[in-house]
Amino acid sequence: MKSKILNIMLGCLSFLCLLSCTKEDINDLSDTFYVRHKGADMPAHIYGNASEKVFMIILHGGPGDSGLVYRFGTIKNRIEKSCAVVYFDQRGSGMSQGRFSKNDFNIDIMTEDVMALVKVIQHKYGQDSRFFLMGHSWGGTLGTATLLKKDNQDFFKGWINLDGVHDWSQLYFNYIDNHQAISNEQIELGNRVDYWQSVLDKVKTVDTLKPKLDDFLKLNREAFVAERNILKDGLILDEAAEKYGNEILSNYVFKNNLFTTWWSGAMTRNVLITEEIFKHWNFEDRLSQIRIPSLFLWGKYDIVVPPKMGEVTFNKIGSDHKKFVLFEQSGHFPPGCESEKFADEVIAFINTNK
Repeated sequence: MKSKILNIMLGCLSFLCLLSCTKEDINDLSDTFYVRHKGADMPAHIYGNASEKVFMIILHGGPGDSGLVYRFGTIKNRIEKSCAVVYFDQRGSGMSQGRFSKNDFNIDIMTEDVMALVKVIQHKYGQDSRFFLMGHSWGGTLGTATLLKKDNQDFFKGWINLDGVHDWSQLYFNYIDNHQAISNEQIELGNRVDYWQSVLDKVKTVDTLKPKLDDFLKLNREAFVAERNILKDGLILDEAAEKYGNEILSNYVFKNNLFTTWWSGAMTRNVLITEEIFKHWNFEDRLSQIRIPSLFLWGKYDIVVPPKMGEVTFNKIGSDHKKFVLFEQSGHFPPGCESEKFADEVIAFINTNK
């Protein structure tokens, strides 16, 4: 009798051990881990279908935003079914942890953070893991810097530039030209004439010969206000608020500490956004070195990073396999404006190049 009970206990123990050794379901991942690198602990949330070990890393905007704010709509409901999506909080952003000073917090270290993330995923899911990199807004700057460093391009199957910046001094002058052009266009259409005239008056007060940080910040703030006014006039779709507002709120409010994300973001922008951005965040002369397949996705009414920025980047990169898509009813964030078209383009690009 004792022997029988012992055998049953050993059988149960073996079964439990088997369960504990079973690999997680990579067909429907829901995983979170922290990447530790040079004084920072940075969370990476991975969701989606990793059955083919294809991972799309999202580099969020800002600097100082959060990765999980992108997990809504067709990114969550369609792209995650095609591949695993990595929502990464960059150094000094979201729920990342650590102390960061101006001496040890710069774009070069942040490119190393991205590659550290790649290596952790390889360690966890296999050296045969395949990667796509998508950078939005400031994430376009970080993504470009990452691809241009050493042999980093060898790790990626493709680059998705979503309304991203490759040259911040050029962005400054783009603001001047685009603010004037869009203001004159809207005045001619009779839309919010007083407001658009005030934008023209504001542009006249900035230095048109040399980028200045105060003027840049003034133009950047105005770009967000201008885009909201264009949205109110119906030129931009607002699917994010209409369809996915609760999802966005849930991800940002209930999965982050709001005070932490706000404070970290503010401190990060204070450290990174200085006069030096016009000198050190300029990659135009090296864009020809980017040779991996590339997809450029831009909103026609993006005033924060005007489409001309995307066209310049697209024309100058060295890839033989590249595509530029202009979203006719989008501003700075096509996934929230024309979400189905956005998903179609991303999924097709990944399936073609994986």
